[in-house]
Formats: sequence, structure tokens, C-alpha cells
Amino acid sequence: MAGDPYKELGVARGASQDEIKKAFRKLAKELHPDKNPGNKDTDERFKRVTAAFDILGDKDKRTKFDRGEIDADGREQFRGYGGGAAGGGRGPGQSPFGQGGQRGGFENIDLDEIFGGMFSGGARPGTRGGGFAAKGQDVRATLEIGLEDSISGATRRIQFSDGRTLDVAIPKGAGDGQTIRLKGQGMPGRGAENGDALIELKLMPHPIFTRDGADLTMDQPVPLYDAVLGGKVPVRTPEGTVSMTIPAGSSSGKVLRLKGRGAYANGKRGDLLAKLMIVLPEDDMALTKLAQKARDEGPIRPFRD
Repeated sequence: MAGDPYKELGVARGASQDEIKKAFRKLAKELHPDKNPGNKDTDERFKRVTAAFDILGDKDKRTKFDRGEIDADGREQFRGYGGGAAGGGRGPGQSPFGQGGQRGGFENIDLDEIFGGMFSGGARPGTRGGGFAAKGQDVRATLEIGLEDSISGATRRIQFSDGRTLDVAIPKGAGDGQTIRLKGQGMPGRGAENGDALIELKLMPHPIFTRDGADLTMDQPVPLYDAVLGGKVPVRTPEGTVSMTIPAGSSSGKVLRLKGRGAYANGKRGDLLAKLMIVLPEDDMALTKLAQKARDEGPIRPFRD
């Protein structure tokens, strides 16, 4: 993650755009890779300074960064849970892409003015005719997905604030925090390939299932008569409804295990644990009379599990 762009450029938060531009010019000349061949430290610093100017050199991005709407990487979040295949959402910030896919900040300054005549016979950096060429920067975003999507796989669409949309293929068994790389969908390169888009998956809480590692737990309503006599009840799973056998004499709190119906963790699938919750019938006079008779005759002996 990039550091504070103001600190990277060595300017105060109240600095003018001209002061920011001058600071970038000075640092870019000092740190340019063609001037420091083979020096990894200055190469990394040059990348950070360039990223900082991408934010502060563009007035709109600078304003959004100052308001906390985007971070130092220009990163925003996207909500995908419950949105369907075309249901990408928006995050609190704006896209790290400029209008029309242009890299923000550099349109405000003449790079020939900064680098002209310094390297390779005055060739402009990033051109095929010579000079410095750089791969575009990667961009990062977070996509929130549902439990069912993480188990079965899906395609979700996210939209950047500049109008660009990307379809993200979520693999079967995707895990929380997993990152998907979309080649060439990042910042435009300068005489080199584009950067990539790195989409981090965030698994949203589910209204029915609770995760415990690879296992899922849930409360399963069971009619009283099925709990007493035994029977089959429909049970919801992440992949649809199945029939589960309830043993006769089951009490509330008893847990039944459905093998291989849970979530994924470390490439392995867990189980679904259904905790039985007995539901009494409404206005059942026969049951009321039976309960009254049992109470009158003595304490009820509990069922044996």
C-alpha cells in the first residue's frame, strides 16, 4: 500500500498545485530509473512518488483523498452481495481511473518538460522510441460476495465511477480475503503493458448460516409430532433444499450433521450442522389435553437421545 502522498512528495497538506508540481519534478529527476540504473531503492521510491502525484496532481482526486473518500492507492470498495450477475455496487470512494481511462495527474504536467533531454537522447519516457518505459500500476478494489457465490462460484460485475465495468469470475470454493487478478485492467502503461486489477473478495455474513471454519451451523425448525414420532423435514442448504431424517424422540437442541454441505476452507468442504428447534402446533386441543393429562399424572420423563 502506498504511503501518505503528501509525505512522499515532501509537501504540506495546504500546498498549492504549483508547489506539488514542482516537488514532483524535483524528485522525479533525482529518482528516475534511467539516472539510477540497478538501484532498487530509488526505483521503489520513484514508483511511490509517481503514485503520490497521481493522487495530488489531480484536483478531483486530491479533494477525494483529503475527504477520506479514496486511500493513497486510489482504492474504492464495491458491494456485490445480493446484486445478481449485474449487481455490482459502489464503494465510499471514487475510481482510481481518470476520465476516459486516462491516468490521473499526468495530464496536468508536460513530462517532456521534466525529462526532455535527460535520457536516451531526449526521448519522452514511456515512448517506444527510447527512454523510460514503465508498466502501468496495479489497482485494488474489494468485492463483497454472498456465501452461496463463494461455494458454487458466480460472475459478478463491478462498475468504476468513470463508467468502466469489469466482470469478475468468482471461482467455486472461493475464500474470504482471496484476491483475483484481472490482467491488463489496471492503470495504463507508458510504452509498456497496462497494470492489473486486484479484486479482493470479502465474504458477507449470512442471515441463516453461521460459519465455523469450513462448517456451517443453523437453527432448524421441527414440528412437534416429527420430533416425537420421527420423520423427514425440508432443510435449506447453500445449494438448495434437501430432505433430512429426524429420529423419533428428538429434543430441542439436538444437532444433526449433513456431510459435505458446509463451506470451504483450505480447499476442503465442511459439513452443515442443523440444531433442532421444536415448534408447537397452534390451537391443538388434542395436544393440550394430552399435556394436561400428563401433568396431572406426574412429571414427564425426557426423551432419550
